[in-house]
Amino acid sequence: MGVRVWMGPPRPLGAISIPCRIPLKKSKSVGELMREKGVPEGVLKGLKRDPGRKYQFSNAVTYETLTNYLNSFYFGEISIGTPPQNFLVIFDTGSSNLWVPSTYCQAPACVNHNRFNSSQSSTFSDIGETYTLAYGFGDVSVVLGYDTVTVSDFRCNIVVRNQEFGLTLNEPSSPFYYLDFDGILGMAYPAIAISGYNTLIQNMMQQNLWQRVSLLHRHSLDPPFSSFTLHPHLYSGEITWAPVVEEVYWKIATGWCSQGCHGIVDTGTFLLTIPGQYMSAFLQALGVEESQEGVGGKGALMPSLSFVISGTQLVLPPSVYVLNVSVILPFPAPLWILGNIFLRQYYSIFDIANNRVGFALSA
Repeated sequence: MGVRVWMGPPRPLGAISIPCRIPLKKSKSVGELMREKGVPEGVLKGLKRDPGRKYQFSNAVTYETLTNYLNSFYFGEISIGTPPQNFLVIFDTGSSNLWVPSTYCQAPACVNHNRFNSSQSSTFSDIGETYTLAYGFGDVSVVLGYDTVTVSDFRCNIVVRNQEFGLTLNEPSSPFYYLDFDGILGMAYPAIAISGYNTLIQNMMQQNLWQRVSLLHRHSLDPPFSSFTLHPHLYSGEITWAPVVEEVYWKIATGWCSQGCHGIVDTGTFLLTIPGQYMSAFLQALGVEESQEGVGGKGALMPSLSFVISGTQLVLPPSVYVLNVSVILPFPAPLWILGNIFLRQYYSIFDIANNRVGFALSA
């Protein structure tokens, strides 16, 4: 028994860029981190999911997707400034801005993490504009500046000059104080970035540093990693491609809804979400009941989910999506969100040069 979701057609493969591979770390869940620090269970149970909110950045409107407090993130290291100051960031295809904690911020969430000190970087220049960046797990206040950003591993350095980024002025303690990562590196399209400035991805392309990123989140690989090129020995078979239908998020077409729905491929959330108006039909096909916490059920009795993308079945077994907390939730818009619960099963490629997302079986 399976549930199938149909998505769009393939497109031809483009050029491959330089080899670079950034190891990723899997964080503990926010719930685990809070418990370690003695936060009462009553507080944990009171944490609310944010079903998405609307915010204005200059003349651009962004809808930040929901993020589950009680599950995992993947993050890697970058450096900012001269000499370099190191930070752990989420490589997030669900947002477009880069920000890190700074010494301007004295909130506990900032002090508990690595903080950028602009006075210690010879390449830093101040912009001085302030913004509030909104995420499903909280809002972050930043002031903008320019500096050199380096993404590197033992194979190579990708050095981006004069990159705009946010230096935090304030971060809410819940959940940022408890998170393993310092900041967020947004890898979605400029439409949801702060208006008037290039995203890191735009600058990487303009400086001929990058054409695609492939993200691999696998329990069986230690550690998982994010890379800035294809690695043919790490996947098997053909790549299944789905074109981006709107250059905002990494949004691909789906055939699940009669009037047409879109799916957002989002490395910044753990969840799999379903358009709310179709949740009942989905659960009926799944053979389970919905609770206030989302999809519940016993793993041994649950079916595999078969996502059919461009004619290829990508299977999500119940051992992956049935956990001690729900990872399948309704979304208030006609959108699927394919988060890390889905992506960590496959080799995933975000090809901005050809505006498409690719999936392949891990080797």
